[in-house]
Amino acid sequence: MISVIIPTFNEEQALPGTLRALLSQPGDYEVIVVDGGSVDRTWAVAESFGFAAPGEIENSKFKIKNVGWQVPHIQNLIRLSAKRGRASQMNAGAKQAGGDWLLFLHADTLLPEGALARLNGLEADHTIQAGGFLHRFSGEDWRLRLVSVLDNFRCRRSRIIYGDQAMFVRRALFERLGGFPDQPILEDVSFCDKLVHVVTPVLLAPPVLTDSRKFLKMGVWRSFARVLLIILHVEFRLPVLPRAFFQDIR
Repeated sequence: MISVIIPTFNEEQALPGTLRALLSQPGDYEVIVVDGGSVDRTWAVAESFGFAAPGEIENSKFKIKNVGWQVPHIQNLIRLSAKRGRASQMNAGAKQAGGDWLLFLHADTLLPEGALARLNGLEADHTIQAGGFLHRFSGEDWRLRLVSVLDNFRCRRSRIIYGDQAMFVRRALFERLGGFPDQPILEDVSFCDKLVHVVTPVLLAPPVLTDSRKFLKMGVWRSFARVLLIILHVEFRLPVLPRAFFQDIR
């Protein structure tokens, strides 16, 4: 089974589309939404799809209220609260997870069709211990396509998988590596830096699709410069970038 872990904070705009796409996927999995103290309708969105606290879960068929179909293949729809911060939230989700695979999915990112069934098929192949997907942004803006091309080139070369690439890892290995480090930024890079010293993550296609809304709101060239600085930071082991560099865009 796969445990899909989605950290959220004020994601009422993106989360409904992500959940609709995710819960329509075939496969054997559970979904855990871990909220970091949202002040918008994120919590209500999760509840409207049938998510409940662990003590309220019934391990049977779920009715997804916003969509209106039965999904017998889904084991659990769980909602949790945790201290704000992706590392804290994803670690909390991992502690609750029951799957062999942990898949960490951003609230504004869509998995390619058949991704979960494909991962179910890899459960028996223990030569594969971790991985992620290629990445692209929604829309047709060539500048955003360029960002994805550069990022995919970087990832193929380094095997350092960013959080918006739907990183997946065996739960036992995740626990052995101590989970995500408790730091406010670049927790995905720090974890993957440890990961690549013990395994070679696989990189799957077709890519995940991230909503370009936040990039467009910030400004494409400014976003491009930010991504480029992050890539250079990771490649050349530069000093830690300041938290202000990672301003929150909603």
